[in-house]
Amino acid sequence: MYIQSILCVLAFAQLISASAFTFILGAKERSCFYVFTEKPSTQIRYYFAVQSGGSFDVDYVITDPNQNVIYQENKKRHGDFVFPAQIPGEYEFCFSNTMSTYSEKVVDFEIEVEDESTSNNVKASLPNQPNAKPLAHVENMRSTVDNIESQLDGLAKTLQFYKTRNSRNQATVQSTESRIFYFSVFEVLLMVGMAILQITIVQLFFKGSRKQLV
Repeated sequence: MYIQSILCVLAFAQLISASAFTFILGAKERSCFYVFTEKPSTQIRYYFAVQSGGSFDVDYVITDPNQNVIYQENKKRHGDFVFPAQIPGEYEFCFSNTMSTYSEKVVDFEIEVEDESTSNNVKASLPNQPNAKPLAHVENMRSTVDNIESQLDGLAKTLQFYKTRNSRNQATVQSTESRIFYFSVFEVLLMVGMAILQITIVQLFFKGSRKQLV
């Protein structure tokens, strides 16, 4: 009986499906991703962060199965939101980099889908115990699993945040080093050009003096 209760708790913990990946969004490009929900009352959480490229910003829009816009924002560096998917069907997440003429973006993207109706069915299908003690034990196990899952999710978000900050800082350092290098090269070329110009002027001056003496 306890084993069956534990399996129900584990099944409840696995109801949340998540997908995380990193993709490259080229200049003047638009990439779309899709999530399909079979039942209403589904919570969808999405997270994205621009790791590198340009000003670390993208445009994005989310539409429901009826092509109605749910969220739309421009020039965002990151986002972490939850919205209820009331209508079953295919939800579209589109990222756009059309504002950039040459810079590509590296974007981290994660989607989590939780079916509340299914979780309610699992809660209702817990076995009936002859006394209240085993059921209370299962509830404590479920609470512990939820607490651990919440802490792991927070830890993953924190690590992702620091990863994104590290990527942005590294890109800033590389950009600064590149600017210093090119500025130093320009300064050296300018000094060499001025030296050549001065030598040329001096030579022309002495040539003119010789002609006057003759």
